[in-house]
Amino acid sequence: MREMPPVEDLGSGMWSVPVPIPDNPLGYTLVYVLESPSGPVLVDAGWEHEDSWQTLTSGLEKIGISISDIHGVVVTHFHADHSGLAGRVREASGAWIAMHHADIEMVRRMGSFVGTERHDFEIGQLRRAGASPAELADFPKAPRMDPPALPDRALSHGELVDLPGRELRVVWTPGHSPGHICLYLEDSGHLFTGDHVLPRITPHIGLYSFDDEDSDPLGTFLDSLEQIPKIKAAEALPAHERRFTGIAERTAAIIEHHEAKLERLADLLTTRPATLWELSSAMPWRHGWESLPIAARRMAAAETAAHLRTLERRGLATRRLGAGGVVQWTASRPSADTR
Repeated sequence: MREMPPVEDLGSGMWSVPVPIPDNPLGYTLVYVLESPSGPVLVDAGWEHEDSWQTLTSGLEKIGISISDIHGVVVTHFHADHSGLAGRVREASGAWIAMHHADIEMVRRMGSFVGTERHDFEIGQLRRAGASPAELADFPKAPRMDPPALPDRALSHGELVDLPGRELRVVWTPGHSPGHICLYLEDSGHLFTGDHVLPRITPHIGLYSFDDEDSDPLGTFLDSLEQIPKIKAAEALPAHERRFTGIAERTAAIIEHHEAKLERLADLLTTRPATLWELSSAMPWRHGWESLPIAARRMAAAETAAHLRTLERRGLATRRLGAGGVVQWTASRPSADTR
C-alpha cells in the first residue's frame, strides 16, 4: 500500500483529499474539493468501501466541510475508484452527480448484466483471443459488483460544470474510458486530469470486445492527448500520485511510450497469422507474461488488442477469423520473416 499523503490546501479555494483504494497498488484516489457560493463541488469521489468513506468524510472535516454541505460531484470517468462513493455522497447531501454521457451509458450497460452474462462474455473473448482450455478454466467468476450510482447530469465536451462563481470547463478525453473527461478551472489555470495524464504511470487502455468495430480506444486516447498542451494549464491535478507541472512534456512522453509499443508490436507481425494470446505473450510486461494470473493476462491482452486496432486503422495490421472463431492478425505489408 502506498503511503497516504495528507489533506492539502491547494489555494484558490481548492483542496485535495486522498481516499484509499483497499488492496490496490495505486493506493489512493485524490478527491478534489472546489469551493463555491452554493457549496463545495467534488472532482471524483473515491472507492465504495467503509474505510474510504470514513477517510473522505474526516478529510472534509479537516478543511471545515461537512459531507452534507456538498453541492455536486463531477466524476472524471465511471471506474470504481472514481465513482464508487458518489452515490453515498448524494444520499448524505442531496448533491447532483455529473459524468460524460458516454460513461453514463457504460454505467447503464454494467447494470444490464444478468447472472453469469459478464463471466460468459469474458470467457468468449478469451477463447477468441487464443487462451488455452486450462486458462479458460482458471478465469475467476468474480462476485457481481454493483455499478456506480447513475448520474443526474450528462456532460459534453466544452460545457461548464455547475460551479457557481467559477468556470470549470469539460474537456472530453476518451481512451481510458469512452467518456473520460478532464476539467479545466479557467479562473485558476488548473487542469484536473483524472487518469488521462498522470505524472509517472500511464493509464490502462484496453479493447475488450473484438466485435466493436467502431472502437479504437488507443487512437482516441492519443488524439485526445494532443489537445491537452493547447489548454496551456499552469498545473495538472491528477487523480493519482501527485500534482505536477510540465504538462506538455508529460503528454509528449506518454505519446512516445505508446508509439514505441506500436512499433514493437508491428515488428512482431508477419505473414503468418498470430493470435492475440501469442502476440501478447511476446510483448514486455512489468512482471513477465508467465507470472501473470489469467485475469491480469486478460487485461494485458486487452491492451495489446487496443494497440492492434490502432495498427489496423493505420493500415499496418490485418485481422482475420481463424479456426474455431479465434481472431488472428498478420502484417499488412510484406515481411522478410514469414516463419
